Amino acid sequence: MKILSRDQLASRLEALRADGKRVVLANGCFDVLHVGHVRYLEGARALGDVLVVAVNSDGSARRIKGPGRPLMPAEERAEILAAFAFVDFVVVFEETTVEGCLRALEPDVHAKGTDYTVETVPERDVMIELGGETAIVGDPKDHSSRDLIRHMRNEIQGRRREP
Repeated sequence: MKILSRDQLASRLEALRADGKRVVLANGCFDVLHVGHVRYLEGARALGDVLVVAVNSDGSARRIKGPGRPLMPAEERAEILAAFAFVDFVVVFEETTVEGCLRALEPDVHAKGTDYTVETVPERDVMIELGGETAIVGDPKDHSSRDLIRHMRNEIQGRRREP
């Protein structure tokens, strides 16, 4: 099983680290999956032996993204991410930031996308405190769920106006 609670995952990771495995944690809402997400997660996976993806819960995603989001429930987003061979574990978190997951899971690396720099990652100080590192991975931020959703809505509205 790849989708675990935070407590279950903490136990699993403890055992993997004891075997010398390097744990990487990537996080996000992953509301409408696109190629930018895939490239981000592949880049994160390349930094270690075990990739954990922390997914914002529905409430958390709504607080970050606004009304009408997420489009898919957290359980479905987690299931889709768990289907990737390069993803080892998925955990859903309720908080607005991933700080609680970082503290509970203590990854060796916290990977963020290219819309950040190492200096602008909000949880950077947590990783320094934990003795881990923060890394920026993925392709340039040319893709976003927000833009994809906007495009789809515009297409649908345009079709409704056609005679």
